[in-house]
Amino acid sequence: MRSDAVKKGMQQAPHRSLFHALGMTKEEMEKPLVGIVSSYNEIVPGHMNLDKIVNAVKLGVAMAGGTPVVFPAIAVCDGIAMGHVGMKYSLVTRDLIADSTEAMAMAHQFDALVMVPNCDKNVPGLLMAAARINVPTVFVSGGPMLAGKVQGQKRSLSSMFEAVGSYSAGTMTEEEVEEFENHVCPTCGSCSGMYTANSMNCLTEVLGMGLRGNGTIPAVYSERIKLAKHAGMQVMEMYRRNIRPRDIMTKEALMNALTVDMALGCSTNSMLHLPAIAHEIGWDFDITFANEISAKTPNLCHLAPAGPTYMEDLNEAGGVWAVMKELTKKDLLNLDCMTVTGKTVGENIANCVNKNPEVIRPIENPYSQTGGLAVLTGNLAPHGGVVKRSAVCEEMMVHEGPARVFDCEEDAIAAIKGGKIVAGDVVVIRYEGPKGGPGMREMLNPTSAIAGMGLGSSVALITDGRFSGASRGASIGHISPEAAVGGPIALVEEGDMIRINIPETKLELAVSEEELAARRAKWQPREPKVTTGYLARYASMVTSGNRGAVLEIQK
Repeated sequence: MRSDAVKKGMQQAPHRSLFHALGMTKEEMEKPLVGIVSSYNEIVPGHMNLDKIVNAVKLGVAMAGGTPVVFPAIAVCDGIAMGHVGMKYSLVTRDLIADSTEAMAMAHQFDALVMVPNCDKNVPGLLMAAARINVPTVFVSGGPMLAGKVQGQKRSLSSMFEAVGSYSAGTMTEEEVEEFENHVCPTCGSCSGMYTANSMNCLTEVLGMGLRGNGTIPAVYSERIKLAKHAGMQVMEMYRRNIRPRDIMTKEALMNALTVDMALGCSTNSMLHLPAIAHEIGWDFDITFANEISAKTPNLCHLAPAGPTYMEDLNEAGGVWAVMKELTKKDLLNLDCMTVTGKTVGENIANCVNKNPEVIRPIENPYSQTGGLAVLTGNLAPHGGVVKRSAVCEEMMVHEGPARVFDCEEDAIAAIKGGKIVAGDVVVIRYEGPKGGPGMREMLNPTSAIAGMGLGSSVALITDGRFSGASRGASIGHISPEAAVGGPIALVEEGDMIRINIPETKLELAVSEEELAARRAKWQPREPKVTTGYLARYASMVTSGNRGAVLEIQK
């Protein structure tokens, strides 16, 4: 056992004395030590039920012959952090989570791990840590929130942000906004649409790191407690068979995840997190893979904010495995990849059935023949920008308009809510990238304000920042290189014409190369916005969005 390094032999007598101080019995010390990484806290709605999930995992581990030991991971609620300085601290926690989990697991020599995340950065952060530590590991999330209901219609958090925009436009009263406020988030769990948290929990199933239902069983269902017990039992089976994360999270598994991402219409943030996970297994994930995969992968689901269905509906329709089974009709998945079940992907999904063709379109009748995400390139984004094409209305798939340039999110929001943005405009928000932010803030407030003010079908937004999974419309993020390192987005001037062509994956600034060269010669780097603390250290090490905003020692 790996944990013998802290439990066995005369040299380890001092270590054992500390286990005795924990109240651990000799019998417990003789069993494999299983670390349970709990993201539980009392500020994130998606995490408030994780104490119950953790207790169920502990039971499962103990039932299967292991000794469970809980330690924590931090979590930020993106919704609460949205639209202010707090959002600078969202993406950056992914690396804190990975680093601190690696430190705890290696310092205490656990034999196996069960990761219990739920919201946006916890899932990829713990997947990154799992790849580094490489002991048998299973994921079980806290599960999605049930959809809210307002005036008889299902609603979610994106509706709430858009309601604020509608209030600013004078089309909704304060009382109506309050009704949304009181009803759109009715239970614990990760917010109920195909936002980033649910995207990553679903993709954890596809990667093979979570049991069936990990991404879709609602947080409040007792079935999730049973899932957690089974996860605890399964990690012991993985331990006995020595099945490890790097046996599961292979290049082929990541390509499966990208393929299912296209079918589900996941958050654009998956295009930050999949490259970061790939980085941990030593693979340089080029985001332009997305277009090749998208070209042959039909989009089968339109969950909120792209459409009127929610995670509970996907669960009832058969969940992620049912979507995967549809994709096998066109041989789009590698079925030989190993999973935490000890079986291959093909074996896992062999008997899955699509129970609701309105929620999961059959592959013969997709929403579109191409996938939910696209990577746009051109002289404005030489290294790419990402758009959730499944959430873009038809009239904005091709668009040309004048740039309205803002050097921070707050200035853009003030202009949108002040009525200064009009139909046809292309809002440019820059110096919000991984280095420039620092921290690559999500732009849910401006996209929701655009939608709420009735401009969603006539105004585009591009940024070197990123978007919440709750954003919809012609919202193009992760523009790389970012403004802070002198990317072309830093050279855009008010009124420049910008051409967007999503079907042709093009993003162009209609300015001559000579003019751009002249502007580049005059461009000067900005003074860092933050010069102390974690954000300053992060900014000094982080790479561009096209590389997943991974941290590297700068040479």
